[in-house]
Amino acid sequence: MNTVLVAPDSFKGTFHSPAVAAAIARGLRAGGRDAVELPLGDGGEGTLDALVASLDAEILTATVSDPLGRPVEARFAMTGRRAIVEMAEASGLRLVAEGERDAWAASTRGTGELIVAACDAGAAEVLVCVGGSATTDGGTGTLEVLDEAGVSPRLTVICDVRTAWEDAARVYGPQKGAGPETVKRLQRRMSRLAAKAPRDPRGVPMTGCAGGLSGALWAWRRAQLVPGANFVLDAVGFDEEMRAARFVVTGEGRLDEQTLEGKLLFEVATRARQGGVASHAVVGSDALDDFRERIMDLGLVIEASTLEEMEAAGRKLAEL
Repeated sequence: MNTVLVAPDSFKGTFHSPAVAAAIARGLRAGGRDAVELPLGDGGEGTLDALVASLDAEILTATVSDPLGRPVEARFAMTGRRAIVEMAEASGLRLVAEGERDAWAASTRGTGELIVAACDAGAAEVLVCVGGSATTDGGTGTLEVLDEAGVSPRLTVICDVRTAWEDAARVYGPQKGAGPETVKRLQRRMSRLAAKAPRDPRGVPMTGCAGGLSGALWAWRRAQLVPGANFVLDAVGFDEEMRAARFVVTGEGRLDEQTLEGKLLFEVATRARQGGVASHAVVGSDALDDFRERIMDLGLVIEASTLEEMEAAGRKLAEL
């Protein structure tokens, strides 16, 4: 049992999980280890890629609106009558340059258009992966498009955080370009939307994902909300791969206190600990103290912000 399982999340805004896994695995192999690459996602960027291989899905594309209404080519996937839509493909923060971020105007219309494209391709059920959004529109853009198209697929929303509806603007608005006054305006808008909803999303865990898109689909479209990390780990057969490995290498862009709130790295480390398999992490930056890292029972935590540094981290881990 000399194989190492390489199972990282994406490094948001820089590298998708397949690239991270490949770089670490190259280093491990250069150091004489066999490595199995299992790139992951928790509902945010990279989740589509993580699920496509495990579900034997076919990648399709559609031209949709980006967060500011410009055309963008976005991917989705089909497996039978089930579709996988990653909202970051259409409404992601990576599609908007830092200087043009507008948290008030940014819309999820493109995500709605991507769901409609999936329905047009024959989907009766859509897995909507939320996370990494540029938007805080409470999902209004998506709802408008679904209403205009008259489609009603069964929706499962794969959530990357547990944030409730009323906290979405305060917690994530600033990274989308919102200053203090805009955050307050966004909060008021979200409150008005919640008051009109057929089901009030306030206080419900996971309804604040992607600026309230998850809550809108839950409130108006009866979507099921599921924790992204566990959903993906189960879908890709992580436990079986882990039990066959000498140790696990996981990773994410930033290791911090949010990691402990059910992010993918935390879930990987927890499952490894419960399975009696050692786990190590390669991260873009490490903002956790030693005590909190011990909570996860991580061995080595290596900072690496480039693919070359990730490969070097793999070579170092090969020596264990």
